[in-house]
This record gives sequence, structure tokens and C-alpha cells, in this order.
Amino acid sequence: MESEIQVFLVDDEEHIRLATSQTLEIAGYSVLSFEDGKDVPPHLTDNWPGVVVTDVRMRDMGGLELMQKILQLDSEIPVVLITGHGDISMAVEAIRDGAYDFIEKPFASETITEVVRRALEKRQLVLENRKLRSRLKQSLSAKETIIGDSPAIARLRKIITHVAATDADVLINGETGTGKELVARGLHDQSTRRDANFVALNCGAIPETIIESELFGHVAGAFTGAQKTRIGKFEYANGGTLFLDEIESMPMALQVKMLRVLQERSIERIGSNKLIPLDIRVVAASKVDLRDACDKGYFREDLYYRLNVVSLNMPPLRERREDIPLLFKYFSKQSAERYGQEARDLDADELAKLMSHNWPGNVRELQNVSDRILLGYADLDFDGGSVLNVTNETDGTLTQQVNFFEKSLISHALKSTGGSVKGAQDILGLPRKTLYDKMNKHGLSRQNFVD
Repeated sequence: MESEIQVFLVDDEEHIRLATSQTLEIAGYSVLSFEDGKDVPPHLTDNWPGVVVTDVRMRDMGGLELMQKILQLDSEIPVVLITGHGDISMAVEAIRDGAYDFIEKPFASETITEVVRRALEKRQLVLENRKLRSRLKQSLSAKETIIGDSPAIARLRKIITHVAATDADVLINGETGTGKELVARGLHDQSTRRDANFVALNCGAIPETIIESELFGHVAGAFTGAQKTRIGKFEYANGGTLFLDEIESMPMALQVKMLRVLQERSIERIGSNKLIPLDIRVVAASKVDLRDACDKGYFREDLYYRLNVVSLNMPPLRERREDIPLLFKYFSKQSAERYGQEARDLDADELAKLMSHNWPGNVRELQNVSDRILLGYADLDFDGGSVLNVTNETDGTLTQQVNFFEKSLISHALKSTGGSVKGAQDILGLPRKTLYDKMNKHGLSRQNFVD
């Protein structure tokens, strides 16, 4: 395969191609030779792990022109120029333009093999660095999509990064609208399965009569209306991740088959006796307590324990109110792009109303509210209900609730200014000493908000 070729050798003189190829192959390198430079670019990709060795002067496309085309595709592919004595100044100039090195004719076998060795080492290092940057970006993807700075969300992101590297099945618990599918996608995107399919199925949205076919697929003639073979979600997700939302809605009869699939990692399409092996991770989500569902007899206990290898709990929005300003800013920016409008910030009165709402619809409800605010249709009285019926740090006396709200306002100001105390002063209208006193009171440090 071309991706395994280490050296592309370009020279329009056949005897030089043959001799140089032989030298490099004896040294242990795989070589593909070309007579004309224009034939090389179609064989190159930006992740090709090799080096191009080309003569400068050739009848059709010369080495310098070829080098420019290669570097336009990938500026870090090493290009080694073979040059005559009269072309040395040209070759030096070419190095300034991006060539890796040049070899003067006539050259010894040791010279070209050593240059190629160094060029390949550099190319390998470049590709490894790209992979590392890509992995870093993917590891940050959870932070970019699972928005929030609250301790609960920080812990969740850390667990996702750790668990994603394994193949363990995961059970996500949380109320509707807390972002369970977002977490499932984060697990997939940060795993080694990221290049395969992420397949999501809401078990509560599929009629009981067809959910088995949706999951396992069927062969032609398996039942009335099955005119052709159809692969199911399990098979489509093979090599990747299958996300089963509202797993508590799965019929009891199907739960038995699900348990067998999870244990044996294979399926049979409906109407077929052929086992299809699976390489798959299953992420299930439930909006109810599955342990309680087992006790009440509508969820199998053995399936619960099989799914519950790793358990993640999604906190409701009312338990992470300090994330509301940041979430609103994120959703407002998304809404502005979607509707072609200017994103806007909350004033103090609007923020107070958002912070005091109980958010029964969780993050999804906040996203809808941000849309309505941007479009000018928001009613932030929330029909006069669902206000400040909360737990944890906001539960208790008026003083405790006021302290929490004050902390949230200061955190929001510091976050929006990238940790600038002066900027936060201007937003909050507080003297510098007063702001520092309040930051100390609430255990806030500007360093935690520096971008």
C-alpha cells in the first residue's frame, strides 16, 4: 500500500532511479519511483509518513515546482533535493522555502541513506505531535460541550475523560433535560472508537412492536412486510458506541435478549440463525432510579447490574445554579448564530430571575429560554411558579440564599472579564476593597477565572 511506502523517488533518468532505489532498499526502506514529478502529488496525503527525494532538473516538472505542490498539500512533508554542483545556491534558497535538505551529485550511498533516515524521523515526530494535539483537542471537547464550572460538572468531566479510555459499558442517571446524550457523545468522542459510528436510540420513542427489529435488524421474509434485509442499531454501531436512552422503557421480553447480547457480544437478526459478533460499547441512560424499578418488578435486576459497570449521575440544573450565567451565555451565542441576531448579556434583574427559577426542564429549558430572550418573547416570571424551591447551598435562611446569589454574581462578573478584578468592579459597581472582601468571604480567587 502507498501509505506504507517510506520514500517517493523522482528522477527522469532511469539508471539513477534504479541505482538510488536499490541503495535505499538495501538500507531497509520501501521505495516507489517516478519518472515525472507531476505523477507524485496524487499519491500524497497529509498523513503520509514518508519523504520525497527528487532531482532538481528534469525534463517536465522540475524538483522545485514539485516541492511547491507538495508543500501546499502538507508543509511538513520532508522534501530532499538532488542537485548538481551548479545548483547549490538554488538548493540553499529552496531550503529557505521549505525543503528539508539537499544532496549534491555524485553522492555516496551512506549520504542519501543518512539524510532519508533523519527526514523519516522528523516526519514521524511531526505525525506523532499531530496525533497528540488531536487527542488534546478531543480531551477538551467535553469541556467545550459540557458547560459549567460547578464542582459537580468538573467531577463529571474528569470521570468522562477517565472512563472514555476504557471499553466499559456506562449507565447515565439523570432527569430529563440534564444532558445525558451529550455525556454519551463525550464518552464516544474521547474514546478510541471515535472514528466509528455513534448511534442513539430512544427506547421510549419506539413502538414495542418494532423495537426488536430496530435494535437487532431482520432478514428478508422474517415477518410480514420485511421485504429486504435490514441491519439494526447494534450492527450499525459495530466498532463504535450505542446509546440507549430511556432504557427503563424497554419491554421486559426484550430485556432478556438485551442481557444476552451484552454478555455474549453478538446478535442474530430476526429470522436468521447466524450470529454476528459485536465490538461495541453500550451507554444506557435512565431518567428514573433503575434500582427502584428493579424492586418494583418492571426492570430486570440482572440487566441492571450488567449495564451498571460504570455509573454517572447528571446533576439537575437547580443543584448547579452557579453554572446558569455561563450556560446562558453559551446558548445565547448559539441562538444568535442560528437566528442571525446579536448575542446579548443578561441584566441584573434578568439574571436574578434565572437564578431563582427551579428549572424543572433543566438545561434544555434554559436553552429554550435563551432563544425566547434573544427573540424578545421571554416571560421571565415563569407563570409565577417554580421559584427558589431548591436544595444544597441555596436551601435555608434568607441570608444563606442572598450569600449564594452574591457569590454567583461575582463569579459571573469575574468569568466574563477573564479574571480581571478591575473589570468585575466596573460591572458590579463595587470599590476594589469591597470586592476583594466579598471574594475572600466566598472563597473566590481571580486565578480560577483567568482564560
